[in-house]
Amino acid sequence: MPRPSNLGKRIGRRVYLHIETIPALDEKQRAIWGHAIEQASAALGVQSGEHFNVVRLEFAPQYEGGAVSSIDSAEEEKADILAAVSEVGLLHYPEFFVDPFPALAESWRYVPANGTLGHRSYHDSFNPPILHRKELLLSPDHPEYANYAALTEAAEAIGLFDNTTRIGYRRQWLGLLREAGYRIDGHDLVPIGPEERESNDQGVDWRAERQRTALVRYGFSTPVQALARHGFLDGTYSLFDYGCGRGDDIRGLQENDVTASGWDPYYAPEEPLEEADLVNLGFVINVIEDFDERLEALLGAWSLTKKLLVVAVMLANDNDRCGESFRDGVITRRGTFQKYYTQGEIKSFLERALDEEPIPVAPGVFYVFRDKELEQRFLLDRYRSRGRPLRSPGLRPSAAQVPTEQRRRERAQQRAAQRYEAYRDSLERLWEQWLTLGRKPDKNEAENSVELTEGFGSVNRALRFIEEYRRRELGDELFEQMLVEAEDRRVADLEVYFALLQFERRQSYRQLDPDLRRDVRSFFGDYRAALAAGRERLLQIADSEAIAQACQEAAENGLGHLHWEQELHGSLQLHSNLVERLPALLRIYVGAAALLYGDWRNSDLVKIHIGSGKLSLMRFDDFDGQPLPRMLERVKIKLREQDFDYFSYGEEYEPPYLYWKSLYINEEHPYYPEQAAFDQALDDLGLFDMSGYGPPPHVLREKLARHRWEIDGMELRRSLTPPQLDDPCGSFLTFRQFIECGETWHRLAAAGEGIDNLPRQAQSWNALLELAEQVLDPVIDWFGMIHLTYGFASAQLTKHIPGRIDPKRDQHAAHEINRRGNLICPRLGAAVDFIVEDEDMWEVAEWIAANTPFDRLYFYNSERPIHVSYGPEHNRQIVWMREGPSGKRVPKVVR
Repeated sequence: MPRPSNLGKRIGRRVYLHIETIPALDEKQRAIWGHAIEQASAALGVQSGEHFNVVRLEFAPQYEGGAVSSIDSAEEEKADILAAVSEVGLLHYPEFFVDPFPALAESWRYVPANGTLGHRSYHDSFNPPILHRKELLLSPDHPEYANYAALTEAAEAIGLFDNTTRIGYRRQWLGLLREAGYRIDGHDLVPIGPEERESNDQGVDWRAERQRTALVRYGFSTPVQALARHGFLDGTYSLFDYGCGRGDDIRGLQENDVTASGWDPYYAPEEPLEEADLVNLGFVINVIEDFDERLEALLGAWSLTKKLLVVAVMLANDNDRCGESFRDGVITRRGTFQKYYTQGEIKSFLERALDEEPIPVAPGVFYVFRDKELEQRFLLDRYRSRGRPLRSPGLRPSAAQVPTEQRRRERAQQRAAQRYEAYRDSLERLWEQWLTLGRKPDKNEAENSVELTEGFGSVNRALRFIEEYRRRELGDELFEQMLVEAEDRRVADLEVYFALLQFERRQSYRQLDPDLRRDVRSFFGDYRAALAAGRERLLQIADSEAIAQACQEAAENGLGHLHWEQELHGSLQLHSNLVERLPALLRIYVGAAALLYGDWRNSDLVKIHIGSGKLSLMRFDDFDGQPLPRMLERVKIKLREQDFDYFSYGEEYEPPYLYWKSLYINEEHPYYPEQAAFDQALDDLGLFDMSGYGPPPHVLREKLARHRWEIDGMELRRSLTPPQLDDPCGSFLTFRQFIECGETWHRLAAAGEGIDNLPRQAQSWNALLELAEQVLDPVIDWFGMIHLTYGFASAQLTKHIPGRIDPKRDQHAAHEINRRGNLICPRLGAAVDFIVEDEDMWEVAEWIAANTPFDRLYFYNSERPIHVSYGPEHNRQIVWMREGPSGKRVPKVVR
């Protein structure tokens, strides 16, 4: 059986795959890809499985998607690998099979063409990159493939992947999940409902305090967000919230111009029960303990529904089944009831109660349509997603099966856990203080010492308790590692302090802060040794090799961008708020320079010059708010000369833009994902030389305008302003040539029948430009000037064209819409017919197919014009319009 050739997660010219997938590649891919991976692994000195478990291969444009069919023999392999693979990334996701969206811990980079190496660690990052759609990195026959794919399908169904700039980093991803009204439980998406995590003892006659399940919301609830995702909250329909709680959804909908009202038996009992197009029964029936009342609420909401009822409930999962069992649910300590459904169970209940087919739209969220025409329209357009029921709680072994000694240990651990919970806040602060100080806090330093003494007898006993507890929780090795790292950080901080103290009048030991005296005794032994350690560190700032090594360490941990000009000559450039996280030697370097000029915190960027003993501080106009901030001033501090130079930008010197800003911040910056996406988009345009300092501001503005690009906030988008007809459209044509061409247009113009053939949609102008840049410019550059025989066609022009045309499919209408507001051609993009004089059009068509990213190409014969389009589908379809026996042309799909 042939092996699959399309394994791996493909993003543009990059392919990602797990190392377990490599054996499943076809023979040729294993040869080429495997050689690249082995070459990178050897150059970087890392081992598959031990240091990395995911591979990223970036291919040269001619091998986009990893196609290597042109490489025919093993002898060609070594030579061709340099052409095929432009970069290899070796990535380590330690929790790949455990975490549904695993975080990146380390990455290595290798460029085969020139041997460039790179390393980046995310171990200390608070916001590491995360991996999505991880099933695509595995072979479809992997035992976990279906589970991972189901999670991806559920996330797609609720729109979590719609904004790709927000999903790549943990902090933004978790925020997006919360905004969507979901959380992750194992490999399942679970709607966020009332948080019921406390138990309570109640009698059989108990009645739930249902009003206590109504959350104060700071965003829309899960069912309301589901309605918005599927286009039901555009103002066309009215909504009634049955069991609206505190009414946060209603207020938010009204602020968005949606007609909304609601009723709640506790918070809004006086509000009238009203019919509405949409009725929301969100997290209501799962908090009603009586089955008959539950059914009554469902039927009551259904009776008010004109078009669509949305029902949301809490789903069963391991974490939420907390509390005393009562009827078919649990009683919580807060006096509330929770009934946890499985997806199949709630679907069955709705079917039996309403005699309708409920449609699952997300985990725990169902639509029930009263309007069947609306239901059919919805089914045509919606994502097909079926949430899986969550796993049942696992079975624990019975007490009889557990050895006596183990039960004794478990009971001791339970008692310790209960004691820890009773003093959690104080103990956690004590542990954080231990790690901050790098040593055990003294009893006089400990926060909440009174509470700790009451609970444990003394602060020292509390320290012994937290040590034992953390050792059990973390394991001895990790516990000791954390203490060693904490001590190293504290010693480094103290060495920075004592190094910079050399520039000031020295204080006597007795004048030091009592806590600092404890540090000196603990880490250095005495004051003289502490000052000597600081002086030794200070002298190191003259050591270029030490500075270079520290800069390398900083860059590998995401603290700035390291640029080498030649050996021991280069620079580390980073945002000023990252300086305090630099290695100790670099903090001393920056601190020493700041003593000459002033506080480096007043700048936006800090540039450490390796080898020259200089430091530059740069201030920009709105650094955080602009994707391309402009430099206002620059200060270059010369440590060896004990002097500095000051440069100001304004009327005389145009303030330059800062390009690649994402290199100087890191993933913990709040706008890092958006900035990284902008930087990559600007580079991907291919319009500018982004090396060095990048293009001057006026060049950037002029080129962007010529190519119909504009900067909107943190995004790069196509212009929404119509161009002039004689503005260039690509490198060789003008927009007028696309508008005023073809037999029909010229015939009407010659007869004096002026025809309005101008695009009305800004996207149509942009589509014509993309067609020119992506397809026609390369053709003209290779074959010479072309002659357009049929270009853009408005509805006014189309109705005058004789013969058989198909505006709904031919893409000549670009992005134009009809009188009903619908697209004339849903394929979008744009199309032209053209001919190259004195050329065989079959050869032209073949060249286009091999060298351009066209959408569709129609070929008639060697003497007639060809039809070619460029659009978002990138279908790359070739159709030969052959002449049949009857003289009619019959389409034959060639590719």
